[in-house]
Amino acid sequence: DQIRPMDVTRPRRLRQRGTDAEMALWNRLRNRALNGPKFRRQVPLGPFVVDFVCFDARFVVEIDGGQHAANHERDRERTAWLEAAGYVGANAPSACIGC
Repeated sequence: DQIRPMDVTRPRRLRQRGTDAEMALWNRLRNRALNGPKFRRQVPLGPFVVDFVCFDARFVVEIDGGQHAANHERDRERTAWLEAAGYVGANAPSACIGC
């Protein structure tokens, strides 16, 4: 199974239809609101789309909602790929993010 870079259609669609939890967190991360780090939302990294990424710190934030509950193997693959590429990350259950 070959891994191909993804086009921008899916990330763009995900940005347009963000969940309440994603939008709540984005409102706290956008415009360098955390003393400087620049985050981007719904970004393709390799074969995956990550919820939030700070490229300068190589830091990824994933919000675990309903789609993650059914696909633990894909989450493990994503984590392994990100770590191999030099990223560290945090997962947050969507219920823990104030909406």
